[in-house]
Amino acid sequence: QVQLDESGGGLVQPGDSLTLSCVASGRTFVDYAMGWFRQAPGKEREFVASISGGGGRTAYANFARDRFTISRDNDKNTAFLQMNNLKPDDTAFYYCTSTNTPWVFRKDPAYWGQGTQVTVGS
Repeated sequence: QVQLDESGGGLVQPGDSLTLSCVASGRTFVDYAMGWFRQAPGKEREFVASISGGGGRTAYANFARDRFTISRDNDKNTAFLQMNNLKPDDTAFYYCTSTNTPWVFRKDPAYWGQGTQVTVGS
């Protein structure tokens, strides 16, 4: 059974940085792409970023391209989302996701974590 456990959310100030982590279990980590989605209050879930199984390819939403970095440590079965220069509009529940292929993806992940709250306050 695939399990995704996020951590690292919290309350930060505009301009701060935050790194989310996601530990995956239940299958061979390096064989599958990982990704992050988010859902802000009153809005639909949206794609943030994804990374291929080997880590060589990444995909980003336009809003994330210049401020967020997705990465993974295949020795530790962990994916990361580093977020810089956070803005109030980044306030959302962030979900770790995975799919059943090694390729980057932008929609329809097969697996979801429980999510972690990121609040950018002033």
